Amino acid sequence: MSKGFPENFLWGGAIAANQAEGAWNVDGRGLSVADVAQYKANVDVKDYNKHVAISSELVEAAMKDPDDKKYPKRRGVDFYHHYKEDLALFKEMGFKALRVSIAWSRIFPDGEETEPNEKGLQFYEDLFTEMRRLGMEPIVTLSHYEMPLALSVKYNGWADRRVVDLFVNYSRVCFERYKNLVKYWLTFNEIDSIVRHPFTTAGIIPDKCPEGEKDRTVYQALHHQFVASAKVTKDCHEIIPGSQVGCMLTKLTTYPHTCHPQDVEKTLKRNLDNYFYTDVQVFGEYPPLILNRFKRNGIEIVMEEEDLEILKANPVDYVSFSYYMSLTESADEGLEKAAGNTIMGIKNPYLPSTDWGWQIDPQGLKISLLELYDRYQKPLIIVENGMGAADKVEEDGSIHDDYRISYFREHIKAMKEAVEEGVDLFGYTSWGPIDIISAGTSQMSKRYGFIYVDQDDEGNGTLERKKKDSFFWYKKVIESNAEKLD
Repeated sequence: MSKGFPENFLWGGAIAANQAEGAWNVDGRGLSVADVAQYKANVDVKDYNKHVAISSELVEAAMKDPDDKKYPKRRGVDFYHHYKEDLALFKEMGFKALRVSIAWSRIFPDGEETEPNEKGLQFYEDLFTEMRRLGMEPIVTLSHYEMPLALSVKYNGWADRRVVDLFVNYSRVCFERYKNLVKYWLTFNEIDSIVRHPFTTAGIIPDKCPEGEKDRTVYQALHHQFVASAKVTKDCHEIIPGSQVGCMLTKLTTYPHTCHPQDVEKTLKRNLDNYFYTDVQVFGEYPPLILNRFKRNGIEIVMEEEDLEILKANPVDYVSFSYYMSLTESADEGLEKAAGNTIMGIKNPYLPSTDWGWQIDPQGLKISLLELYDRYQKPLIIVENGMGAADKVEEDGSIHDDYRISYFREHIKAMKEAVEEGVDLFGYTSWGPIDIISAGTSQMSKRYGFIYVDQDDEGNGTLERKKKDSFFWYKKVIESNAEKLD
């Protein structure tokens, strides 16, 4: 008899406030960086750089636009007003946990107010209370691509040290308010993504960086986030006894394209670079190879005297990560590229791809789990995993998404194998259990959910929720603790 998943395994799903909530101008919420992300109908969905491109001019134009027509994340799927209905559907599937994020600008609209916005605080109290009533463990991200836009415009986001204290203050307010409701916290979503889309992750507007210093600015902002994360971890432990604080990594598992030593070396360096972000938050110090690279490239990080002590004294309790696909690396720059999660890699000829060019690799998830647990020896949780697809609603209202069921079945099998080999995995929250706005392309038609939402890329639709075939399949998976996957 196989061991399988532990009895208390946290099965569930994950959403982000900026992609789901909507209600961007309701109850005192301020603008966030997500509210200026445009849906670009004429841009190739695989060209993520163009989708996330930003400038001061674009930000200024968005701030003057009172509508949500160009900006789908402003409307989301109106989870703000539908959350009880949506939570009831998650409960029907048997969710043990739900990962959500708090929109910072709902609590502090401009990020610098002396008092928080009570209506924003009350919304999340109501949300977490309802989750608890339904038996769902809240897993709450403090910063998930939705910092107040005012801090981006005024300080160039996390490039300015002053944002550290503003974030710490916001986090303390959340801990005090929700200390009886939330045990599991995450500081920054995919903190490594700052190098790929610095505005989305850290509010950095490239044209506001000193000339020739964009890279230095990005890594300086990253350092500020590391320090903030460590300070917040300390505060959480003090304010909420027994709380658990995790870091969050985009797991970009990369294979050598061939066994040529040059391919192997490039792959090694790419994987070490991916681990760097979690290394700092788990081990409490910068890896020597990264510090040497900064020095060689003339990147000088300004640190305050106590920063390294703060990092060392306050490591995270667990490691969370997203996993969607794997990549390959080669010294041959002429090979065909594959897209995925706002990053490019060499296309793997052994793997199929989604309609958005993301390669499907369940075994890569097992490899990722083995690597992460061996490296960190901390409890792990997969907080994002799923596939975007163009779903079709049949005449009778049914949605047959066998391709999604197949994707999840194979990834859960891989997880199970890793657990049986000794990996301490305590939960799995699939990405987008309900259709929401895509993070990278701001599309609605790129659907991840077990639940269909009647809305198109232009915002047209009734917002009616409909169960896909995968809804009933995932329900059986959770009921059986993944013993029934067919």
